Amino acid sequence: ACVLLSVCVCVCVQNAERERVNAQPTEAETAVWNQVSAVLEEAHGILAELQSYNGAGQEIREAIQNPGDLALQEKAWNAVCPLVAKLKRFYEFSLRLENALRSLLEALTSPPYAPMQHLEREQALAKQFAEILHFTLSFDELKMTNPAIQNDFSYYRRTISRNRLNNQQLEAENEVNNEMANRMSLFYAEATPMLKTLSNATTKFVSENKTLPIEDTTDCLSTMACVCRVMLETPEYRCRFTNTDTMLFCMRVMVGVIILYDHVHPVGAFAKTSKIDMKGCIKVLKEQPSNSVEGLLNALRYTTRHLNDDSTSKQIRALLQ
Repeated sequence: ACVLLSVCVCVCVQNAERERVNAQPTEAETAVWNQVSAVLEEAHGILAELQSYNGAGQEIREAIQNPGDLALQEKAWNAVCPLVAKLKRFYEFSLRLENALRSLLEALTSPPYAPMQHLEREQALAKQFAEILHFTLSFDELKMTNPAIQNDFSYYRRTISRNRLNNQQLEAENEVNNEMANRMSLFYAEATPMLKTLSNATTKFVSENKTLPIEDTTDCLSTMACVCRVMLETPEYRCRFTNTDTMLFCMRVMVGVIILYDHVHPVGAFAKTSKIDMKGCIKVLKEQPSNSVEGLLNALRYTTRHLNDDSTSKQIRALLQ
């Protein structure tokens, strides 16, 4: 219980000012901690950019409605190009986030320690893992509610394929060439692109580390899910939360690790043999007074792999309907 509370406080206590908890890296953690810290520093800027992303909807509409007006075509193109460069930065950041997650998984599952021992010993890395999941769910929530992203990128690709703007287009293609555009298109076609990236990365980590028992990875994830659920449903712990941001942080981390667990565990998070109390997790989500809860429930509905398996109880399905 002491270990659990220690990890809970380390991973989950977060306030509106995003203050760092007292989880300083040990000498053994420093290399990974520094790598992930650089990524997390950039993450704040990425979220701010995405939050202020307004798109070029008006310019695109005017260009489409007046196909013969070259001035309007050029105006739309000039509005879209810097936005596509921004979308490219987001996509490239997802690759750095993937590498950071892999480093954390290696550190938190390596022998000879068990997952709970790792989370107790390497609290600074456990905190970083939680912050990556918090960013991931935050990014995807913003992306899902901003149709301008898909519209801008679709217009960009259509314009490139029509080959209308000659030299300007050639310059743009050097920035986002066809191969890069194809990769970006697959990324943004996902409802939750960052979560998809991390799910794939976790699955790949497990498949490439065949000597590492899969339970070392899934137990790490299920322990974190348990920690967050306990923090959310226990008044004694919940009273430590200073604001709704802290609660939302816990909810996002809990949903994130559930989805990763469901992607890498052979029978997933919803089966009776799962080490995650899915009924408890779903109920505690539904009890929280947050506008983001529906988005998190949708993440469980639409980005997990095993929800619709025969092994999933009708009760759990009903809770998510």
